[in-house]
Amino acid sequence: MQGPMDSRKRFCSSHQCFLFCLLFGLVYFAVYCSNIADFAVDWNSSWWLQTSRNSTARQWTLFVQLQKNVTPSEDVKEQNGTATRNHTLNTTEGRTNITKVTDVELTAERNSSVSVPTTQKVLEPLTPPPYVSPGPYLVEYPSDYHFTINQPKKCEEKKPFVVLLVPVAPRNWAHRDIVRSTWGRESLVLDKVVSLFFLLGLYTGEGSQQLQEQLQLESEEHQDLLQANFVDCYKNLTIKTMMMLEWLDAHCSSVPYAMKIDSDMFLVVPNLIKMLANTPRTNYLTGLVATQGQVLRNPNSKWYVPQDVFPRPFYPRYALGLGYVWSSDLSKKILEASKHVKAIYIEDVYLGLCMEYLGIAPTDPPNWNYFQIIPVPYSRCAFSKLIATTTNERDDRLKMWADFSKPGPYC
Repeated sequence: MQGPMDSRKRFCSSHQCFLFCLLFGLVYFAVYCSNIADFAVDWNSSWWLQTSRNSTARQWTLFVQLQKNVTPSEDVKEQNGTATRNHTLNTTEGRTNITKVTDVELTAERNSSVSVPTTQKVLEPLTPPPYVSPGPYLVEYPSDYHFTINQPKKCEEKKPFVVLLVPVAPRNWAHRDIVRSTWGRESLVLDKVVSLFFLLGLYTGEGSQQLQEQLQLESEEHQDLLQANFVDCYKNLTIKTMMMLEWLDAHCSSVPYAMKIDSDMFLVVPNLIKMLANTPRTNYLTGLVATQGQVLRNPNSKWYVPQDVFPRPFYPRYALGLGYVWSSDLSKKILEASKHVKAIYIEDVYLGLCMEYLGIAPTDPPNWNYFQIIPVPYSRCAFSKLIATTTNERDDRLKMWADFSKPGPYC
């Protein structure tokens, strides 16, 4: 049986609990209000709007663009960098190509820190189309490739007499910079306009996304990159060459001449212009022309072709890939021939096969000395008598160019 003292003790205990809870509530409320006040000082409405837009802005913008069926551009700011780039939705010929956007943040800012030329079509291309190999010695061409970095208006704007096209690997900045700093910098030679472009495929190894962003910046700066969505590798040089012809036919068909030249070559542009002043404007292709080139049957050879792929013992006449020149009408004709000739992986031989299909033989150059496959030891006199020569890796092409381009007699 409980006594009065027990009852009082329980009442006091309950009362103390009530006071403790009330005191705790007051303290918690004070702290909570303080936190709210602090948050109100630091809270940024634009940040909130920016953050809330991340998950929906891209989808909404693409939807609006699809409804309008136009090709607008959007400013894209990298999360982990300061460069502002351009993404574009292309709608051409009823087909829509949407670029893949990864690790980027769409913003509402309309004033970009980098102004992107209208010639740039995409920042980062979609992955290459699934490659269906026709075998180890053939390449997948013709196929539905397209340009992911393009310069479609350059020929129309500059109206060049000759276009120089240099195939180069995406990561080979050094060769591109050397070419731009030497013979590739000559844009007006003997009153003839000369244009330069580099041909690239896609790099698909580690760091491919970062590399693609760097290529886009390089293209924005120099406006001389042409990149298509095939894998850039040695075996696909034939695809790269055919995409070069596709670009010329689509965007540069009015140019009288074009030249494909490797990035490790030394080119004497004035001598090239002089030669072209006296050459045909149609059905013309020249360079270091190989006659009765033997098909290599040794499986250890870099250029091995088995008999079941090409049964004849000799190739038709073809110009070696180190550098060859052609009249622009041949671009369309060779593309047409490619529909009927199996594309082997040796790009210069394949052009020769297409030329044979057309019944057009490559022409020997006016002077046998013009194109050199064995590096010519540098001297002003020797180089003044050629058009193009290979170089050694140890050659300082910048130093050679500085000496060769200075005024004064060559010999």
